Amino acid sequence: MSDESNDLSLRSGHRERLRQNFLDGNLAKYETLELLLTYAIPRRDVRPLARMLYKKFGGMFPILSASIDDLCSVRGMGRNAAIFIKVVQKILLDGYESKMAEQRIFQDREQFNNFCRLELGGKPVEELHVIYMDEEGRLIEDQLHSVGSYNTSSVFDTEIVKHAIALNARSVALVHNHPRPNSSFSNQDIAVTRKLESQLAALGIQLYDHFVVSGGIVYSLKELPQLQSQ
Repeated sequence: MSDESNDLSLRSGHRERLRQNFLDGNLAKYETLELLLTYAIPRRDVRPLARMLYKKFGGMFPILSASIDDLCSVRGMGRNAAIFIKVVQKILLDGYESKMAEQRIFQDREQFNNFCRLELGGKPVEELHVIYMDEEGRLIEDQLHSVGSYNTSSVFDTEIVKHAIALNARSVALVHNHPRPNSSFSNQDIAVTRKLESQLAALGIQLYDHFVVSGGIVYSLKELPQLQSQ
């Protein structure tokens, strides 16, 4: 048997073990990503690539939410494999959104937090999303409101108010990310939120909360200790 045939045989055996370990619930986190990559890159050992992706991005949510360009910056990661990962992200986001349209979004806070991590956890610049909800707190629309820079994003409050009225939304939540890890709300974040909250309240629409995704943590503005004491 040639060295190439022997290598193919070993790789095939390893991949079969990965599949069986997945079915048995015995895969390490990077091995789950490795198994996923075997379907996008069928003719190469993808274990080193899975480890490099984890090292660069720090976890599954940041990997899934990273841009195609950022994914392709990792040695051995081609565009087709990057698109495959983004398809997985889209399927998961669609699943979360379908669930949130059926039940109160904040009935399951951990589910919402995972949705936020999946949508924004690996973004290299700030994005602001607006979650519009009906009278039962169910999702009407998750709108990408603005895309900013590494440390800023814009809030166009008049547009948010108009869109809430058009959708007959009864409550709104803001979600944005901080690419810099472990950074909570800035003073500007708080001021902008309070201004929008006042504008919406005048129309009988509740600003439910403002969330920031940073370093795998989802921060809630209304749960900040310094605000609770005011």
